[in-house]
Amino acid sequence: MSVVVASRRAALLVAAAGFFLLTPSHAQAQWWKRAPVDFEECADAAEKAATKAEKTSALADCNAKFAGRRKPGGGYTYYDFLQDRTFDIAGPNPTPEEQRKIDETYTAYLANQRRSNEAAQATARQQREQQEQQVQQLQQVALRTETARVPVPVERPKVQQSVGQRPKGACTKGSFSCEWPRLSESLNDLKKLFNPTPSKPAKKG
Repeated sequence: MSVVVASRRAALLVAAAGFFLLTPSHAQAQWWKRAPVDFEECADAAEKAATKAEKTSALADCNAKFAGRRKPGGGYTYYDFLQDRTFDIAGPNPTPEEQRKIDETYTAYLANQRRSNEAAQATARQQREQQEQQVQQLQQVALRTETARVPVPVERPKVQQSVGQRPKGACTKGSFSCEWPRLSESLNDLKKLFNPTPSKPAKKG
């Protein structure tokens, strides 16, 4: 019995001594295997991956776990690609309050974008209307210029004249057109001399 008890005690002592000897190294191994606290620490661990595929997968996991990035002077920044701007945050990920402020900023950003788009559309519409008015004005000017170039027929002046009277300056003296009326009248006079008009017979009472 005494031998068995002594052997048990010796085994317990050896086990206890082994436990105390192994505990520090085990705790040290757990310290090295602790989870990363931010993206940079996670990325450093991912760089030690054995293969390129494992490294890529590990970096993607880091990016999904941590939204913030370290600032040189301390603290973290969060980049919102929807607004294309960064926000200062306290930790590696935005807190609920910080996320609420980021969302409110994004809502205001959308409203500003909508107003800017509406203003741009109004400006473009106004410029288009001004261009159309300028084109119409140029067309009107071109039409007036073209109309001014076309000669307008001038109406001949009306000359008042009495029956049998030729207007002055209507013909040139000595020309056939001027002499023919006088010759025609002389011929009519000669005809009257040679062919007198017969007198009407007297009425019987």
